[in-house]
Amino acid sequence: MKTYLQRMGRSLQLPVAVLPAAALLVGVGHYMPDSWAVAQFLQAGGNAILGQLALLFAVGLAIGMSKDKDGAAALAGVVAYFIPVSVLAPTSVALLKGIKESQVDPAFTAISGNVFIGIISGLIAAALYNRFHETKLPMALSFFSGKRLVPIMAALVMLAVTVLLFFIWPPVYEALVAFGKFFVGMGAAGAGLYGFFNRLLIPTGLHQALNQVFWFNTAGINDIGNFWASKGIKGITGMYQAGFFPVMMFGLPAGAFAIYRNARPERKKEVAGLMMAGAFASFFTGVTEPLEFSFMFVAWPLYVLHAAFTGLSMAFAAFMHWTAGFTFSAGLVDFTLSWHMPLANHPLMLLVQGVVMAFIYYFGFDFAIKKFNLLTPGREPIEETSGAADDIEVATNASDDKYTIEAKKIYAAIGGKENIKVIDNCTTRLRLQLQDTAKVNQAGVKAAGVAGVNVLDKSNIHIVVGTEVQFVADALSKLYQNNAPISTVAANNSASATSDEDSDVKSGETDVFYSVAQGRVVDIEKVSDPTFAQKMIGDGYAVEPETGSIVSPVDGEILTVFPTKHAVGIKTDNGLEVLVHMGLDTVELNGAPFDVKVTEGQKIKHGEVIANADLAAIEAAGKKTTMIVIVTNMQHVSYMKFDQLNRPVAVDEQVVKVMTK
Repeated sequence: MKTYLQRMGRSLQLPVAVLPAAALLVGVGHYMPDSWAVAQFLQAGGNAILGQLALLFAVGLAIGMSKDKDGAAALAGVVAYFIPVSVLAPTSVALLKGIKESQVDPAFTAISGNVFIGIISGLIAAALYNRFHETKLPMALSFFSGKRLVPIMAALVMLAVTVLLFFIWPPVYEALVAFGKFFVGMGAAGAGLYGFFNRLLIPTGLHQALNQVFWFNTAGINDIGNFWASKGIKGITGMYQAGFFPVMMFGLPAGAFAIYRNARPERKKEVAGLMMAGAFASFFTGVTEPLEFSFMFVAWPLYVLHAAFTGLSMAFAAFMHWTAGFTFSAGLVDFTLSWHMPLANHPLMLLVQGVVMAFIYYFGFDFAIKKFNLLTPGREPIEETSGAADDIEVATNASDDKYTIEAKKIYAAIGGKENIKVIDNCTTRLRLQLQDTAKVNQAGVKAAGVAGVNVLDKSNIHIVVGTEVQFVADALSKLYQNNAPISTVAANNSASATSDEDSDVKSGETDVFYSVAQGRVVDIEKVSDPTFAQKMIGDGYAVEPETGSIVSPVDGEILTVFPTKHAVGIKTDNGLEVLVHMGLDTVELNGAPFDVKVTEGQKIKHGEVIANADLAAIEAAGKKTTMIVIVTNMQHVSYMKFDQLNRPVAVDEQVVKVMTK
């Protein structure tokens, strides 16, 4: 359930990301005189987005919670949302009950535009997509098979759900409203409690569930929507947003400065980079997770203090009726757009409060760190993280951007595809489900340059990357989907890892590489696996084999025999590291088609058999039999001189000469 709710939180980020567009349109529109037609035009555009938030939630959840985030799931979400909204509209309910529309329970009036209905619709649509998107119907109905079936199923299921809502929606709605009114009735204290629990739930990602009650139209509060639509009460509407501005723009950056001041002298430069980046993100955009995760677990009492300070700020702003609003987060960008809104009440006083919160955060953090000797970043002993991180190395090439390099390091440190179940991300975090989080090399993950690592349980781990997390997640997903091997990673102290400081690579020497099988040698860029074709692991060549006798392409020593028998690592006498990868995606076959004839540490000559591969069994399993030979420590290669490619070759026939730098 926790994992499911976390996925919900991540999925909700997609529709929430649309809100800054609404803020820009409405905010700029309110800067202009209302008599200007262009002002009315911009405000109408922004309110059009805010007015369809429930539908956006239905679509966002349908996409985010579906297995492959397909458009068919989004369409099903739209269908699922419109059915209860239309059937339970006051006019329809009046007709069904045979009463006047004025006598219809007010709860039904709140059906349209209620994000709770949008959430239900999105979740049901995603579940139906996951269940039916590959369903094959009889020939006569085959046109409606697969993804086309999903919106149809969504319509049928939501009709049944609508019947249930007809009876249970009024009491459910009243319960949600009562929950919201409980906090609203507490006034400033309620706002403070909301702020406190909002921060406490950040580590689990469940704060989004709490936000739905106060920020959107789940329980009738709709603090964000009403503020930007100017439909609330001046000095009241915005009370669940305003107190965040002093914290995110001033308090947390000041806390970051206290963490920097308390770092060890030899770590100050390192900590300064981390804290400055986090402080700027918090001040400018309101994204606080890079800062919060840097001390959330290593100094959890400090994080509790941060949650208390946030509650204090929320309560004081609400007590003073100082209000401002945001659509993304409480940073400078949103403050600039919101302070001119009609419902903004003394918003500049929030800046004054921010200065006070900066002092509270700085001296509060400084006192707590020193008093309780909290191991905030830069205070932990250097030995704790230096050793294990040195074991993480990944072969990269000149075409890799910084996101791909970071993803490769994370991919290796978490154990590669065999240890990955699900890759997700939210605004700043990778949210991963693994087979076993105990296998994660946390120092290796941190060596990739991430802001923090949070192991939630045996299966779930969060890695704080920052606001560019989407690019890292995409690169990580690409490695996962292409089943990139991690033979070039010494995550388990394997001898296959290399760096620019390797002492056993002989400079200026030449290794001759031979064919690993009888067949046809082809350019590696032509193979049907992007990981190899794009040289993500290294450069080399491929052979389409005619027989299953696989031989060593070089003279050297066997470094690694993979447990799944699909790959063998070899080190040449000159220090080049070579990966022989037998077939594409054959790791999934768990070694069944391979009879490996060598062992780690064995000396070998080119042409000697390293394995026998059952080509028929590989093909029967739906896999390619392509044999890959690549150099994984390309940083030591000066040039590769190929003989003619795309030609027939005999087993152990020369293919390429490789010279070291």
